This record gives sequence, structure tokens and C-alpha cells, in this order.
Amino acid sequence: MFTEALARLDGQVVSQPPTDIQAWLSATFPDARKVCSAVPEVPGTITPDEFSDWAAPADVDVTVVRTPLGVAETGSILVTEKELGVNTIAVLAQHLVMLLDPADLVENIHLAYRHPGFADAAYAVLLSGPSGSADIGGVTVHPAQGVTTMTIVLWPRAEGAK
Repeated sequence: MFTEALARLDGQVVSQPPTDIQAWLSATFPDARKVCSAVPEVPGTITPDEFSDWAAPADVDVTVVRTPLGVAETGSILVTEKELGVNTIAVLAQHLVMLLDPADLVENIHLAYRHPGFADAAYAVLLSGPSGSADIGGVTVHPAQGVTTMTIVLWPRAEGAK
């Protein structure tokens, strides 16, 4: 259900974690020079801690972040300032790669809003696919602005990790 909902919004799901995430990133995004990683599983060329201000991620090719929640009915994922470090890394990069533990999927938006991420964070947003814009005739164009691709990699958390 999650995969189908995200696909309707031009997002993609990788259902099996790549055995070599670096090789997968290089093959999937061959032109990427600047990779911002907010997760220990993926070494990047820069981390959110290294940005001087909110606009600094504007030249990031790929951002990799772990999401604490996926919503099956909408194909949405949750991000907060806790995961991002710098909120704009999720919208200024060309490509967004989100690691999602399948155990963190909920069926619908009603269950999603019970997630503690909404209460524990000053900034919380549900993202659904790359940016898009629809005209009056209902024709949606992807991407419109912001990230041009959004890929969710189903990747279980390491034991003991939050």
C-alpha cells in the first residue's frame, strides 16, 4: 500500500536494502558530488552539522536521512528537526533518500498523528514524493521545485537504535 501510494506521487521505494549502500548511491545518482548524510549508516561528503545556515544546503545533490514514520495510505514519511539537523536539507537537495524501518509504517494518517514525533518536535512535516504542481486541469508536473526525486529505502534500524 505504501509503495503504491508513493508511486502515484512519483516517489520510489527500494524494498530490499542494498548490500553496499555507497555503490547503490553512486549507481543511482552518478552525477552526485555533494552527499549530505544525516545517518551513521551512510557516509556522505558532508553532514548537517557542517552547514553554516539554513541556505547552505542549496548545492547538495543527495540528502540521506532516516525517517521515524511512514504512512501507508498516503505514501508519506515524517521528518523533524531531530532527524534533519538543518530542516532545509530535505527540500533544497536535488535528490532525497529516506531510510525507513518497515516496523515504522502505520496504516493511515489517523495513526500517524499519534506518533510522538509530532509532540516532541518543534518542526515536523509529512513529505509525500518529490515536489509537484498541478494546474487547473489537474495535470501534475514533477518536479516543480525542491527535490526532483524521493526514494525510500526500506532499511531496518540497527538493534538498539532509536
